[in-house]
Amino acid sequence: MKTIKRVCMIALAAIIFASTATAAPKRQYVDATSLTIINKAQNDGLPLNRINIEEFDIPKFAKSGLRNSTGLAVVFSTDSRTISVKWTTTGKKLGSNMTPIFHSGFDLYIKDGDGWRFAGVARPNTLGQKHEFVAVKRMAEGVKECMLYMPMFNSLTSLEIGIDADATIKAIPSPFKHKILFVGSSLTHGASATRPGLCYVARMGRMLNAETPNIGLSGKCKLDDYFANIVCATEADAYFFDTFSNSTKKNIEDRLYNFVKKIVAAHPDKPMIFLQTIKRDSGYFDLVARKRNDDQRAAAEELMKKICKEFKNVYFINPGFYIGEDGEGTIDGTHLNDLGVERMLDKIMPKVTKILKKYKIKAK
Repeated sequence: MKTIKRVCMIALAAIIFASTATAAPKRQYVDATSLTIINKAQNDGLPLNRINIEEFDIPKFAKSGLRNSTGLAVVFSTDSRTISVKWTTTGKKLGSNMTPIFHSGFDLYIKDGDGWRFAGVARPNTLGQKHEFVAVKRMAEGVKECMLYMPMFNSLTSLEIGIDADATIKAIPSPFKHKILFVGSSLTHGASATRPGLCYVARMGRMLNAETPNIGLSGKCKLDDYFANIVCATEADAYFFDTFSNSTKKNIEDRLYNFVKKIVAAHPDKPMIFLQTIKRDSGYFDLVARKRNDDQRAAAEELMKKICKEFKNVYFINPGFYIGEDGEGTIDGTHLNDLGVERMLDKIMPKVTKILKKYKIKAK
């Protein structure tokens, strides 16, 4: 009797599987590089890299990170009711202090009225380099304007957008009015928002109606010449800098003035906004970490006062990375979680919008 029952269950399962497979919607895939990729620093170079690596004299230890698709997004319109993503990454490992979606996955937004609304994510395969995931399904009929943020801490060798077999997909122009370049540490690289569209750079882009090329490089932004050269070669409406978070007190004292002078010479009429580094929760009990952080902050504040007096288009926002005083704004004592990003933006955006307004950089 048990055997008959088991056979019946297996047969039923087979029937259900077969009917499900038959009912599964067919998809067509389109190479994302045939659509519009935004948030690139320069227009040349490989389409899925955020900068043209070959154009600059970049140290070997920094090249792999700068090949990440950090900050890039593909924009398109489609009448598909389903949107899926198929991609290949170069890196196999995921970050230890960030979600897999943030590190190697995708974040889909769809235009909703005058703004952008989160629609879904594409989760990576955590055991390999080839990935496929349905970001959103069962949508209403009609054409949607879409923006798909790319992985923040991995590099791509291929990217395809999947739509229903009978649907269409088209490239659209960049939906943003301005272009603002961001340079910085892991805080700017995005660690550790839960998904790509929630890092502070992406959120500021949507708030300011701006493309936001992201040249954050985890652990490596120390006021180096190659960062200055990237900025000098990038045309934008404004420039943001998180250049004190990785720098030692000595780095700041030895390099900051010439770093600023070189960039101002390349873009003399553009606003340059420097953000004070975070007051790290990791230094609340660790006295050595606290002193290093205090020294960074003090050196930045002292020198930026002098620099802002000399260069009229240079600004210093202090605090820059405000995360609150309760110890709840980071994932690990240093890197902003979603709450930390929210607190930061609440604090700095009134100052940011006031500065940018002088240069006719407005959200609308």
